[in-house]
Parts: sequence; structure tokens; C-alpha cells
Amino acid sequence: MFSKERKKELLDGLLILVEQAGKAVINIYQNDIQVERKSDNSPLTKADKKAHEIISAGLMKLQPDLPMISEEGAHLPYEIRKNWRTYWLVDPLDGTKEFINRNGEFTVNIALIEDGYPIIGVVGQPVEERIYYAAAELGAFEIGPNQLEPVSISTKAAQNSILTLVSKSHLSEELREEINQQKNIEMISVGSSLKFCMIANGKADFYPRIGPTSEWDIAAAQCVVEVAGGKVLSLDGERMKYNQKESFTNSNFVVVGDSQYDWSWVRRAAKV
Repeated sequence: MFSKERKKELLDGLLILVEQAGKAVINIYQNDIQVERKSDNSPLTKADKKAHEIISAGLMKLQPDLPMISEEGAHLPYEIRKNWRTYWLVDPLDGTKEFINRNGEFTVNIALIEDGYPIIGVVGQPVEERIYYAAAELGAFEIGPNQLEPVSISTKAAQNSILTLVSKSHLSEELREEINQQKNIEMISVGSSLKFCMIANGKADFYPRIGPTSEWDIAAAQCVVEVAGGKVLSLDGERMKYNQKESFTNSNFVVVGDSQYDWSWVRRAAKV
């Protein structure tokens, strides 16, 4: 649907939007953080709402004919959205708990979904003034403060001697035991979609997620990982796909950097 040139135009617009939303989030982060509770008891802050408002308005200007699903927006029933071929999928603030705890590990996420898969993804880390972004045909990139030009990023080849697992305690007991038996795995604890970004830029090898996530949590970062050379797979080995059911809850999954490496042991252990 979108030409390479149009994807570039959209990316340029999304980078501005994510930067604007990130600055608004930081303004709130540096002051008093007031926390509300959603119906499911998950936390909600002014930053979530403000980022949602900025992104919603910006996407309407950027591509007004496309619908949007945002964590903080109205969620239409599947009977309506099942016919959407292309739409925006947004998490205005992924890692609200990290935001509240002031550890900096939260992100702003925008993905463009086409035929069930992300074709453009932008992940901003406001505290670091860093953005990871990618688009099919254009490549995957990272840009930080004081960088005049973005840097191309790619996943790294997995080494048998040592593998780096990035997580935030989302491991089952069975998977943790399997990992301990491997004896060649180091673990890094990171929150939000930054785990995907560490795999995309070669700083980590894999991330198994056991436990609930929502589609907006991972879509933008999935695009970054896949364009950088990795994969995001269900425990059955299928590529993660979006808007296929009424619920927005993802199945358990594994993010891997080296798509040629045999990660089947991770999926097997995670399924136990």
C-alpha cells in the first residue's frame, strides 16, 4: 500500500511526534507524578494521557484516513476492526510502572500495521532522548542526543560461549531452571519495549516473555527487531501477528536476534 518514499515521509513525521510526546512525558516525570487506576487496576498517569493526545492529533494530520488503536483510546469491537487492513497501533507510554518508579525505562511507541504485521515502528526513550526506528525496505536505526545522523543497527550473531538474556523477571520457573542449566547465559534486567531494542542493536541475544502483554506493548519494537535481522515468535514458532481476535492480549513469545541460531530449546522450556 505504501511506497518506499511514503514510508520515509511517514517515518519523518513519526520521529517528530515521538519526540514531542517524549518531551511532554518528561515534563510530567520531572514533577509530581499522580497515579490513577484503570478498571483492571493497572496504573495511569497524566503522562499516558498527554502522550496519547499528542500522538492522536499528530497521526490524524499525518495520515487522516487510517484508524488508530491506542492503549489509552477507545477500543472498538473486533467485528468493526477485523476488516482493517492498515492502521496505527500505539502505546503512548509503555512501562508506566517504570515511569512511576523513576528508573527511566519507559518508552513511547508507534507502529503502522499492514495485513497483521508491523511495517513501520518507532520506539522513543524520553529520558535518554533516544529513538529506535525501522521500516520495511528502509532499515533499522538508532539516534540519540547530540547525534547529527542516525546509526544503522542490526542484531548480532549468537555465540555458543555466552548468550545475553534481557528480561524483567517475566520467566516461568521451568524456563528459569532451563536457563540455569545452560550455564552460558547472562541476564540483564530492563523494562518496557527497551528489551526489544537491546536485541535490535546487538546488545542482547534473546528475550522470552511468559505472562500477559498487549498488542500495543510490542508492535513498534517488533518492527525494529525484525528489520534489524531478528524475529518475534510465538512459542509455536509463528511470527507474532496483530488484530486477529477480540482480545488485544498477546500469547507468550520469544524475541531473538540471530534468526539462524537454534532457539527451539527456549520455546520448548517456555511452553512447559
